[in-house]
Amino acid sequence: MITVYGIPNCDTVRKARAWLAEQGLDYRFHDFKKAGVPEAQLDDWLERFGWETVINRRGMSWRRLPAEEREAMDSAHAREAALANPSLIKRPVVEHNGNTLVGFSADDWQEALA
Repeated sequence: MITVYGIPNCDTVRKARAWLAEQGLDYRFHDFKKAGVPEAQLDDWLERFGWETVINRRGMSWRRLPAEEREAMDSAHAREAALANPSLIKRPVVEHNGNTLVGFSADDWQEALA
């Protein structure tokens, strides 16, 4: 089963979900806003990909952080910040058969999920 983690009103999550529907792929959606961020998964993502990949440094949530907090960011701070504000996580994150993808790329998803 494919699990998609994200926020439903995120444009990239909407594109990714539409892509999955076009491919006829079933998935389970985990809404960070309603269900929270699963700590075990977040720890895994941070360990495997690093905070620089997991945290969306282009979004408004990142820009709203105080400059001191952004400058002092490391894996431990990223974990704390993402749990407090799930909008900081780059979206969507998808897990399928032991593979994890952060962000949406139709080409990468085609290769990993097809």
